[in-house]
Amino acid sequence: MMRAQRVGILYGWMWLKQGLWLFKRNPFLWMFLTSILVVGMVGITMLPVLGQLALSVLFPAFFAGFMLGCHALAEEKPLEPTHLFAGFRLHGTPLISLGVIGTVLKLIIVGLLLLGGGSELLHLIASGQQPPNPEQALEHAFRQAGVTLPIVLILSMVLQTAIPFAVMLIVFRAAPPLPALLAALRAVLLNLLPLLVYGLMILPFAVLASLPYMLGWIVLLPILITSQYAIYRDMFPMPNDIAPPAGQAEPPAAG
Repeated sequence: MMRAQRVGILYGWMWLKQGLWLFKRNPFLWMFLTSILVVGMVGITMLPVLGQLALSVLFPAFFAGFMLGCHALAEEKPLEPTHLFAGFRLHGTPLISLGVIGTVLKLIIVGLLLLGGGSELLHLIASGQQPPNPEQALEHAFRQAGVTLPIVLILSMVLQTAIPFAVMLIVFRAAPPLPALLAALRAVLLNLLPLLVYGLMILPFAVLASLPYMLGWIVLLPILITSQYAIYRDMFPMPNDIAPPAGQAEPPAAG
């Protein structure tokens, strides 16, 4: 059963507090693992041609390792360096399959933007070069994209928000990738207001973390990652058992 429950609109502050609690259980290892993840993600994106697509496909497996670390701490077990690759080791196939599905959906969303007149905007973003008259170029690109742009942004936001919860449904519920993603999308839509409030609560901390030289993100990013586990536990409040690795028998359901 993967039915999400609706949570209170002000749960965001509690999610941040729970994320901070998990972070404080082993702050230096969290900062180390998060730094390794960020460096690895930057390295993958630098691969020629397919770097961005590769990162999109592999992200669920990396993220799963962090959620397994959160679960270990919640169960009074230690966070370990091996959690970084635990997603690949325990649930690699379904997590990478989720990454493929998510990547295809992202490409479809980009296609919608292209069909809706956003080709000029995408070119400006992808080229990374500043046009001779940047303000005029951006204004023209936004005007060309029209109403398609906010629609695409909303679709992208919902999908990006849902993928981490789909990861946890695969890891903690043994859900197949597509049903996990559909259940996660329903959960996001059901709890859109609490998630928006959570996002707004993050903003002042993000500003502070960015001064000076983005150094505060060394602490804030792992707290935001661990808070995702807290959000999942509130939206999908049972069971506690972790799914067995792919190919092994599932343990009996708790009574």
